Amino acid sequence: MTTSDGPVRGFNQGGVNIFLGIPYAAPPVGNLRWQPPQPVKRWHGVLDATKFANTCPQVTELGAFAGPSSTNEDCLYLNVFTTGNKGKKKPVIVWIHGGGNVDGETNDYDASKLATGGPMGTQAVVVTLNYRLGLFGFLSESHLNSEGHLWGNYGILDQQAVLRWVRRNIASFGGDPTKVALGGQSAGAQDTGANVLSPLARGLFNRAIYQSGPLPSLATAALALSRGNAFAAAANCSNSSCLRKLSAERILQLQGTPNANGPYITGPFVDGSIIPIQPEAAWTSGNYNKMPTMGGRVKDEGNFGISITEYFSGPPQTAITEAQYEANVTNTYGANAAAVLAQYPVGNYGNDPQIAYDRVTTDPGKCQALHVLSLWAPVIPTYSYDFTYQNTPYYFPQMPNVSSPTGHFRALAYHTSDIQFVFKNWHGGNLGVNLDQTSGQPRELQGTEIALSDQLVAAWTNFANTGNPNGTGNSPWPKATTGGPFLQQDIPLASESTTQYRANYKCDFWDPLLSYPM
Repeated sequence: MTTSDGPVRGFNQGGVNIFLGIPYAAPPVGNLRWQPPQPVKRWHGVLDATKFANTCPQVTELGAFAGPSSTNEDCLYLNVFTTGNKGKKKPVIVWIHGGGNVDGETNDYDASKLATGGPMGTQAVVVTLNYRLGLFGFLSESHLNSEGHLWGNYGILDQQAVLRWVRRNIASFGGDPTKVALGGQSAGAQDTGANVLSPLARGLFNRAIYQSGPLPSLATAALALSRGNAFAAAANCSNSSCLRKLSAERILQLQGTPNANGPYITGPFVDGSIIPIQPEAAWTSGNYNKMPTMGGRVKDEGNFGISITEYFSGPPQTAITEAQYEANVTNTYGANAAAVLAQYPVGNYGNDPQIAYDRVTTDPGKCQALHVLSLWAPVIPTYSYDFTYQNTPYYFPQMPNVSSPTGHFRALAYHTSDIQFVFKNWHGGNLGVNLDQTSGQPRELQGTEIALSDQLVAAWTNFANTGNPNGTGNSPWPKATTGGPFLQQDIPLASESTTQYRANYKCDFWDPLLSYPM
């Protein structure tokens, strides 16, 4: 296969042509650290594209979600999955992995099924990518910012470099550069929103997929600069040269630990150029790149974070207690804590603090998603979903919870649980093993779960092709009017009204407490 930078040789697996580790930008090392991505130097001979390339530097692995850690900055590579059929060009899906914009990698994202469209969908060309993370990818610092180049959101610029690579090269892989869906899960959904906001990405893609999105707000420029300058001070650096001479290990030492981020992490922020304004200001003014949009969240988003805390609590591991639950709510909601605790008493959840805290940490985000979807729906074709299937295998070890009737942690429809339905056998990082939620024994999707996967793969690929997850028509996934109705992604699929959604996630309670900075 020929690209604009040189020929590549991949391999065929199960009827899917796979090309791994294709460089899309020069290694961001030395003087190119904290610079916009630079062009690849054209190679001679055929590039062996049969193995995943380096993972971007990272230290905080979110339990079993990501890993192993990496200190290798030569990491700007992408992967392509495509069927071998020639003829009509296929739609393209560019997928941004999640991980809080501090960790994650493409290695576990097998896009083979997505490329085939499964038994019900549309064949597609799928591109996955590694991009700069943590302090390497998102850093505002006075000396770096004054160098005369685009600054701060380097990871977003990496993603835009991939989109430009797609525009130049995807036709060679059977893709249609006029049908490009950009999507991602969690941080990948956040970054999708950042690119929808970015004038620099205008025309590079024309569908957006938010899996555990959409985007309600971003960090401010002032906060990012304060944290970035504090990082430079902690590193004992007073100029750009000093910062670029720091070892990757030293930067990661200041960035965080395997358990948690340090105080200097910001993630994507409103810098004024790459990301010009806050999402709320864009969604209400119409100042964004308009295109068909598909988005939603899972039913039990909060259980992912709760499980990470328990994962690092031992050995032996211990579940959240009622006292810890109340302390967490108090620390988070301050003057509103009493109202939150009254709305979510542990007694209403089988005296299980884990389930009560799951609802407290999930429901506000669900209501934020409805708020954003409701702003989009009158302006752009919008398809809203609520992923409610609660028995997906979980890749964390089974952990105890004496308050649970099962005696163990109940993951339910946890954050990241829907990835397995789109990317075959996804299981997080190198330590992740998918386990049945009840037995605690290894298994992958099975039976009717595979049928749900077929339906979601069809929706994702149809959407990339037409801007409509149904392909044509308005069933089974109706177009949203004011944020709903929602496609309830469960076994079987169902429809959920906005009224039902608001009641399920207590949006009448949360709406007055949620703020959307302009």
